Amino acid sequence: MQTLQNDLLLKTLYQQATPRYPIWLMRQAGRFLVEYRKVREEVGSFKGLLENPEKAAEVTLQPVDILDVDAAIIFSDILVVPESMNCPYLMEEKKGPLFPNPVRDWDSLKNLYLPDVYQSNLRYTLEAIAITKHKLQGRVPLIGFCGAPWTIFAYCTEGSGSKTFSHAKRLLYLNPEFAHEFLELITQATILYLKGQIEKGVDVIQIFDTWAGILSKEDFDSWSLPYIAKICDAITEVPIIVFAKGANFSLENLNQLKCNAISLDWNIPIDIAKKQISKTTQGNLDPCLLYAPQNILIQKVNHLLEIIPENHIVNLGHGLYPDAPRENVIKLIQYVKSFFKK
Repeated sequence: MQTLQNDLLLKTLYQQATPRYPIWLMRQAGRFLVEYRKVREEVGSFKGLLENPEKAAEVTLQPVDILDVDAAIIFSDILVVPESMNCPYLMEEKKGPLFPNPVRDWDSLKNLYLPDVYQSNLRYTLEAIAITKHKLQGRVPLIGFCGAPWTIFAYCTEGSGSKTFSHAKRLLYLNPEFAHEFLELITQATILYLKGQIEKGVDVIQIFDTWAGILSKEDFDSWSLPYIAKICDAITEVPIIVFAKGANFSLENLNQLKCNAISLDWNIPIDIAKKQISKTTQGNLDPCLLYAPQNILIQKVNHLLEIIPENHIVNLGHGLYPDAPRENVIKLIQYVKSFFKK
């Protein structure tokens, strides 16, 4: 077991005192880095990169080496889980994921199964984790992740990304038994996958519920939250961050989960959010703020740092955009790292 040289993230997740706030950025290993784009071109495709553990580890390490963030997050994709369950997808350039065979009825659900994480496509990510941990040499923690069951369900039933996810949502009303069965299967597969990630050495888990915000509060509390709760209950070995984008209507219920932190999007003021959350918080910066002139960027970031709770992880309210100005990303990180708590 390696001793971490930089344990700011872990201490913050466990609500221990730190001299400054840790910072990492969702999608920090991605298209805004020219170094990432070069590796992607070498491999030839996004999925090709996912299935090349050495290269996946290389792009995971890039933000640590180039940006000096306080954590690495393994380069992977939330949709590797349904693929491991016999629900494959394509990644279309500039369009996003496409599922040729959406899962919308009992017959299609019967074709799915729990994966063997060490024999399925999930093994690529697990191998990448092992390589990354070795190469990190304890410099910073490594974050593993998964998609929340509702978000995976939404993609698999809709067949692609969507503005409305009407296919996914209608199933909740027309065939709730099917929906619960599918969500439970995704949940159990996800737990197996996360256990594999932990075995290979991740220090933290983040659960991404990207499409939480397309549900009403009642539906989120019925169709998403219980399955996130099952994952949190099952994963006890490492701290957990839950990011339910757009679910600010349910912060009090999210706060009841057996997780260590709640990640916030940018649509709720931090002072309102922290009244409902006793756990560590994360995020809340609008990714578009990185387009601002640097004096405005620093002014906004400084305001956040002055009012955030003692236990907060600086991050964006969603992932970095591909055209985020590199110099502003670096400026953000440097400023946060120079800001010491009073």
